[in-house]
Amino acid sequence: MLDTGIIVVYFLLVFAIGFYHSRRERTSSNYFLAGQSVGWFAVGTSLFATNISSEHFIGLAGSGASTGLAVGCYEWSASFCLLLLGWLFVPHYLKSGVFTMPEFLERRFSPGCRWYLTGISIVAYIFTKISVSLFAGGILIREIVGWDYMTSAILLVVATGVYTVSGGLAAVIYTDVFQAILLLVGAVVITVLGLDKAGGFEGLRATLPPDFFHMIKPATDGTYPWPGTIFGTLILGTWYWCTDQVIVQKTLAATNVSEARKGAFFCSALKILPVFILILPGLIAKSIYPTEVTGDNAYPLLVMRLMPPGLKGLMIAALLAALMSSLSSVFNSCSTLITMDVYKKLRPQASEKQLVNVGRWSTVAIVAVSIFWIPFIKNLNNEVYQYLQSVQAYIGAPITATFVTGILWRGATARAAMVTLITGGVIGSARFIMDVLHNAMKMDLGPMNAVVEFSFLNFSVLVFFFCVLLMVGVSKMTTPATEEQTEGLTLRWGHALGSRMDVVLTAALVMCVGGLWFHFR
Repeated sequence: MLDTGIIVVYFLLVFAIGFYHSRRERTSSNYFLAGQSVGWFAVGTSLFATNISSEHFIGLAGSGASTGLAVGCYEWSASFCLLLLGWLFVPHYLKSGVFTMPEFLERRFSPGCRWYLTGISIVAYIFTKISVSLFAGGILIREIVGWDYMTSAILLVVATGVYTVSGGLAAVIYTDVFQAILLLVGAVVITVLGLDKAGGFEGLRATLPPDFFHMIKPATDGTYPWPGTIFGTLILGTWYWCTDQVIVQKTLAATNVSEARKGAFFCSALKILPVFILILPGLIAKSIYPTEVTGDNAYPLLVMRLMPPGLKGLMIAALLAALMSSLSSVFNSCSTLITMDVYKKLRPQASEKQLVNVGRWSTVAIVAVSIFWIPFIKNLNNEVYQYLQSVQAYIGAPITATFVTGILWRGATARAAMVTLITGGVIGSARFIMDVLHNAMKMDLGPMNAVVEFSFLNFSVLVFFFCVLLMVGVSKMTTPATEEQTEGLTLRWGHALGSRMDVVLTAALVMCVGGLWFHFR
């Protein structure tokens, strides 16, 4: 009864925050960018809550139980990528005054680049981000609460959609702040209880293999080779943290460049925590229940066995917060892309009221598609979902190459950008298809088996550098944009980028994350 009461209070608070911020959504800037009035704390916590979804509780803890801390390379690489977001990308995004990442590509390159990224993003959000979140959320809810998968998934989608439709990005961000605090508190509580049960770090080291505590593996490791975990995660992380609409839209809502940058730095600091509050619980579960942990059940097992009444309700609310915060961000970003990159592109004279209405109805449509997709998600399995998640890895490298080259080098041309995006997309799609044929359907691909068995992290490094070279090569053969066309969209070398305090904060974060990585090398 106490647990149920806590969950009810959680939903009431989320709706109250969401509807409170729905009162001011009069213009497209208010609805899609929260009126560009958000401070650094809200930006940073919203970025963190958007990233941490139900698949993190399932996947990170499961990987921790199976292979140890090595999966943490994604989390600590993210800290460096967020610093890059604050220093390099955010100033150019805010100066350009764009609503979306495809719009930025159009201003820097061409309308074709905008249409390409818009289409890729919407499809990827619906069939990977939303799907993976609901799939992992369904596992958690079924294992911990025992709720029927279909009923609970529909309830969460509708509940999240209601405050997202009504309040736009402001409702998403400020509910994210509340949800981020809740999920952090819940995750810390279960980690402390688990460590106590396992006998602390000494108890973990005594019961688990030594390599569970090393994050840097040999180059021959099939899952976490060190070139991939160091360079590949940075490339994919740059795509996710610096060019993906769901993430970057939160920084576009900041009051100014300084607040956006400090928000990115704050999230960079928060990304240190998942190794200790999401991955470490996987090791704890493996230590305490070595014969019962199978991977994905690691976190639910800890919640069921360790959390007393009341605290269990808090943990369930934290898991719901993780799922709903990510869903709301994807819903809002999808509606922004549909409204600003499709509808407004086709109807440039549309009024502010029309844009807001289209944004709301677009969110409703995405919610409806998500509900329709739920039965299919239920029938898929964990293995297929690993392949679905890898789609993002394969499309990320060419997008990262295009954005980075376009911002750092004024000589990058529109023709080069389009060639790079399409060529890199074809290479990534080919690798994904081969993965499915070889790994899921058990087909022998002959000489191409070696390509499939090559780590996708190392593969992404090669694709990234190939795309950069392709971008440079094609640009040299085509006419570059004029200086007026690139003003504010590319880096002006030699100009000061930030304050002394920004430099101090960056140095502190680099030393902290670098020191942790060295300790667990």
